[in-house]
Amino acid sequence: METGAESSLTLLTELKQALEGNEFKLYLQPKIKLGTKEVIGAEALIRWPHASRGMVPPDRFIPFAEQTGFIRALSLWVVEQTAMTWKQLHLAGLDMKLSVNLSTRDLIDKELPQKLQAIAVRHGVHRGSIVLEITESATMEDPQHAQQILTRLHDMGFLLSIDDFGTGYSSLAYLKTLPVQELKIDRSFVMNMENDLNDAMIVRSTIDLAHNLGMT
Repeated sequence: METGAESSLTLLTELKQALEGNEFKLYLQPKIKLGTKEVIGAEALIRWPHASRGMVPPDRFIPFAEQTGFIRALSLWVVEQTAMTWKQLHLAGLDMKLSVNLSTRDLIDKELPQKLQAIAVRHGVHRGSIVLEITESATMEDPQHAQQILTRLHDMGFLLSIDDFGTGYSSLAYLKTLPVQELKIDRSFVMNMENDLNDAMIVRSTIDLAHNLGMT
């Protein structure tokens, strides 16, 4: 237990130092419209090229950051970098939506809407150019509070997306009231849908559900 505690403390210290030293890197994973092969947006992903550990995978430090609450600082860094990147793309003539992941910890921060709005204003980001992705589990942990935060973000002009849809504690009752514009179907259904009839039916039904609710 002592070894584990020391390791965790070391990792937390290194995370703080990496943030202060601007060691993290932002990568963009493009979103492509299959019909035209056009890049219509991208998802912002944080990566950590460590001086001695090499490239630390996200599944090594993101869950730890969520457990310790440090994820809030990381999320704000990602949003800040994403806003700066959007401005660079915009000036280059590329207007596209950029997506950022938010965690459960982020959604319980009452000041989150003001913080994100301040970043958007600081970098002159157009309304609707930043998509905030949240998981089903994040919205279901405290649905009432999550809905209040999401409604405020929506009213500010941010677009909202539910990530990994279909794997959490899905509730259609909450889905119909959340101000969400996009559903991202979990990869567990998509990866094998060409060979698995059940997966194909779930994907098709979810797409229909989203369209009928006015979502993409």
